[in-house]
Amino acid sequence: MRIVFDAHIPFLLEAVQKAWPQVEIIPLKPEEIDAKAVRNADVLIVRTRTKVNEALLSGSRVRLVCTATIGFDHIDAAYCESHGIRWMSCPGCNAQAVCDYIEEALNEITNDQLPMTNTPTIGVVGVGHVGSLVAKMAERRGMHVLLNDPPKGIGVSLDELAQNSDIITFHVPLDNSTRHLCDAAFLNQCKPGALIINASRGGVVDEEALLRSGHPYILDTWENEPAIHSEVLQHALLASMHIAGYSVEGKRNASQMCFDAIAQEFGLAPIDISTSRYLDISHKKGDSAPGWIARISDSLKADPTAFESLRKAYPLRGQRKAEASV
Repeated sequence: MRIVFDAHIPFLLEAVQKAWPQVEIIPLKPEEIDAKAVRNADVLIVRTRTKVNEALLSGSRVRLVCTATIGFDHIDAAYCESHGIRWMSCPGCNAQAVCDYIEEALNEITNDQLPMTNTPTIGVVGVGHVGSLVAKMAERRGMHVLLNDPPKGIGVSLDELAQNSDIITFHVPLDNSTRHLCDAAFLNQCKPGALIINASRGGVVDEEALLRSGHPYILDTWENEPAIHSEVLQHALLASMHIAGYSVEGKRNASQMCFDAIAQEFGLAPIDISTSRYLDISHKKGDSAPGWIARISDSLKADPTAFESLRKAYPLRGQRKAEASV
């Protein structure tokens, strides 16, 4: 049995070598994961940088595709399902880390940048794993919270949320129904000066419309990553390179979910990476001191072409305890 995986995903190599010595595991850089590399693989484990489609999988023996991410728009689900290839994502794996990012972003916004009342209203679009934590965090901070999630039957209409929110944060997957959900029409309904935050998927926000709207904004995810829009970047209050969910715990959760799926699919003994013997003990947690998003933002704005290299070099940070946000 052979597993091919993105070498930037932590915890996989050591754990498989110790627990499943009969399994061949091959780490590759994202740009090395091509049709030739996966032809004789049984399992493929990727991140968002790998497009999993017919061009990659045709003629391979891959039975299971795991993406160690919440998002899965980089996977051609229809192709996989029509060819008997199981696929899975890791919903909720880094939800707390993204919530921490949103809270830190709110902490770093000054009154000069975003004047608002002592009890601002935050609109949370998408009330899944991340959005529900963000809503609880905002309530803990004394904010008034509006929710919008029609598929779940939760909250107010998108129009009502736009018209009444001082801050709007998006936490939805990217599909045909959410692409450019935040477009010119939506932005025209928003309160003057309302802050837009997107830490979900880049295509959820129409960046050109956002730039023209004059609304302040904070972006972690971007259209056309890693070739991001430099003017949109320079006008952001805060900007980062798709790392809102990059925490040690979040990555560990994703790897654990992938192990669980592989064990179930191939009848292997379960792997538990909650114990320290599977952790990279040389790994140092990243910057989490106050102002850490501003420091990232400054680095990215100084060289937009470094988006991918900054992302690869980003040291995983620790995250808050989940109960701290409820």
